[in-house]
Amino acid sequence: MKMEHMIRVIAGTLILISLALAHFVNPKWLWFTVFVGANLLQSGITKWCLMENILAKFGVEK
Repeated sequence: MKMEHMIRVIAGTLILISLALAHFVNPKWLWFTVFVGANLLQSGITKWCLMENILAKFGVEK
């Protein structure tokens, strides 16, 4: 799997997990969803993504 696809899968997974945690555990988990969304927004504006750097260190191909 290429890096761009992995980033989308990771972001989507984190959002779904945080929504499930907010529903079943505590609504404050929605702040984690806000954090992921803000990082996606920042990445789209600045063209810099921390997850991309992390995955590159693990040897994931671009």
